[in-house]
Amino acid sequence: MRWLHDHVPTYDLTYADVFVVPSRSAVSSRFEVDLTTPDEIGTTLPVVASNMTAVSGRRMAETVARRGAVAVLPQDIPLDVVGRAIAGVKAAHIVYDTPITVDPTSTVGEALSLMPKRSHGAVVVVDGRRPVGVMTEHDGAGVDRFAQVHEVMTADAMTLPAGVEPREAFDLLSAQHLMLAPVVDGDELVGVLTRTGSLRATLYAPALDPDGRLMVGAAISISGDVGGKTKTALAHGADLLVVDTAHGHQDKMLDALTAVVEARDAHTAADGRRVPVAAGNVVTSDGTRQLVSAGADVVKVGVGPGAMCTTRMMTGVGRPQFSAVLDCAEAARAVGAHVWADGGVRHPRDVALALAAGASSVMVGSWFAGTYESPGDLAVSADGRPYKESFGMASARAVSHRTRDAAGFERARMALFEEGISSSRMYLDPDRPGVEDLLDAITAGLRSAASYAGARTITELHELAVVGVQGPAGYDEGQPVHVSW
Repeated sequence: MRWLHDHVPTYDLTYADVFVVPSRSAVSSRFEVDLTTPDEIGTTLPVVASNMTAVSGRRMAETVARRGAVAVLPQDIPLDVVGRAIAGVKAAHIVYDTPITVDPTSTVGEALSLMPKRSHGAVVVVDGRRPVGVMTEHDGAGVDRFAQVHEVMTADAMTLPAGVEPREAFDLLSAQHLMLAPVVDGDELVGVLTRTGSLRATLYAPALDPDGRLMVGAAISISGDVGGKTKTALAHGADLLVVDTAHGHQDKMLDALTAVVEARDAHTAADGRRVPVAAGNVVTSDGTRQLVSAGADVVKVGVGPGAMCTTRMMTGVGRPQFSAVLDCAEAARAVGAHVWADGGVRHPRDVALALAAGASSVMVGSWFAGTYESPGDLAVSADGRPYKESFGMASARAVSHRTRDAAGFERARMALFEEGISSSRMYLDPDRPGVEDLLDAITAGLRSAASYAGARTITELHELAVVGVQGPAGYDEGQPVHVSW
């Protein structure tokens, strides 16, 4: 990356302070851009769903992995639950969505309550594992909630054969004016495929482990039996370990990271597969170098830029995110490592700018909390808008969950030191209610940004990007204005 007119700013910058200047480009199509990450994690899209309990669970993990990204299961989840979530992701199909199933005698109310768990908005009615019908939200509209599903479902719905090519599936669904259909292997249900899903299957390459299964990561806290937790996460099949704490440039983190790397190396010696380790968070080149020296393959960069984080207002500590990523990425490259930009991403442009600054992937938190796939229950506000609740990982809610096994006095003491927002409503975007919809927007923005810069890869985007500095008026000018005539 180079600065416009070689003017190097003397102060730190956020994503809103900068822009990429268009350059001469030989990239004739956005589809020429390869978004495979240079960090060799195995992802084909530079997006990581953050290890927040309001963001990453099994549904999020399997959905983003189908599109080439990876989700990191939070460190606050009990390890047996982590194991079940990883097993579920590994069992999921790499193309077909996991169906929501009910039996014919289930109530309409029960079926409708399950539909928000997936963005495809339907349940498959099964007899054992054989699909006998499909019910959509439209089918249940105006129907008594205690009616049974078999009374309103579309019986003998069209099915797709397992192994069907995505384009053929799209044509079959379009010919029948259907948005989705169950996929069957013989008489057994193996998944659901939507028209949009069949298109996405031709545009994205899934993030897969060496056995061809969807990837998923697990976070490890720096407290307690760090080595033991690492061994358990690896035994469960985690493809990525993220050693996580708000202040990553501290002795306790370096000790914990050493323990994680030792446990990982022992697992590699026995299993033959080396699982990468990410660690953070830091915002300086010195912090980056020390985490890499302790064994981190990837360093997480960001203190305070997150939507749910009040650290900067509480403590005055942190650093504007664009400059933090730029500084840390340069330090990591010098020692053969990589960085992830963690926090402060609110628009596709921010993802592109983080990659231009040198990040190999970008972690997304609260932005993904407001989707069907996040772990929270879908609620509806008084004005009828659906939303999920999100909260910071240093908030009262997160601290209470993290310290649930502590004595009452100790829990009360720790509750005095909260830095994250306890709860915030993340409204689902009516145009992009699913995480795949957001990934579409991010991917479109990234491909366009790369083509404007003349880049065909993420590495080239960083090498070729010309970045300028703008004031608040420049940022406002770039926002669309809706005018009523």
